[in-house]
Amino acid sequence: MKKFFALLMICSLILLTGCGGEKISDGQEIRLGMITRLNISERLLDDYIESVYSKANPNSDIPVHKHIFFDNINSMIAALHAGQIDEMSTYRSVADYLITRNDSFELTDLYAPKITDEFCCAVRAEDSELKKEFDDAILKLKLDGTLARLTKIYIIDENEEPPAVDMPHFDGAPTIKVAVTGDLPPLDYVTADGKPAGFNTALLSAISKIVGKNFELVQVAGGARTAALSSKQVDVIFWVTVPLDETIVPQNLDKPDDAIVTEPYFTDEVAHVKIKGQG
Repeated sequence: MKKFFALLMICSLILLTGCGGEKISDGQEIRLGMITRLNISERLLDDYIESVYSKANPNSDIPVHKHIFFDNINSMIAALHAGQIDEMSTYRSVADYLITRNDSFELTDLYAPKITDEFCCAVRAEDSELKKEFDDAILKLKLDGTLARLTKIYIIDENEEPPAVDMPHFDGAPTIKVAVTGDLPPLDYVTADGKPAGFNTALLSAISKIVGKNFELVQVAGGARTAALSSKQVDVIFWVTVPLDETIVPQNLDKPDDAIVTEPYFTDEVAHVKIKGQG
């Protein structure tokens, strides 16, 4: 129960500092699309955020949010086009990817300071040696410039579809199963024909070459990642942590139960996307 309420506080801080939508008059409503959250319902998130914001900003207009969860990014984009939601919450790299490919999309001006989240991997707590291998590999890729190069290729300079990635194979080496969702292009990206590509896959390829193990990529729904990890359907999932002050909420408290997270390999700001001219 203690962790549950701490998770609520994390969600409120995320939304108040980076996922809020434009400032609107009291009584109006923003229907905000999100990929399914694992530890909180839509209704509880609505009520809690409204309560926290009202207490924190008693003399200002109160944005009313109706959070609507989606199993994948494609259904969320379809809902935005159909007018079923007003905005969708994602990250700046993903927003730029989507806007480049759709002339009807634009960024929403956030009414509060933005927050930067850290991207990492999560493994089962029992797999501490695997975490250490990932930590050491990520540090090496940072130091030798590989991470900066991959970031430039797949995110900063990315105008076409993310290029295919060759995953190395080592005869007789162990195989590590890694979950991908395709919900954060060009980071977590799956091509139209079902092949994982993009930045995260390129990162895994580089890590594989360092640790000498084979990586098998398994596509799972975003909301099913922790279940896939705990059931040993996969050994690694991609995760995002909120680097908050320890005096407010302990860092990484939002990690999956019975899991440990690696060193971060990328940071990005929360961003909202809407249809041009609306809102």
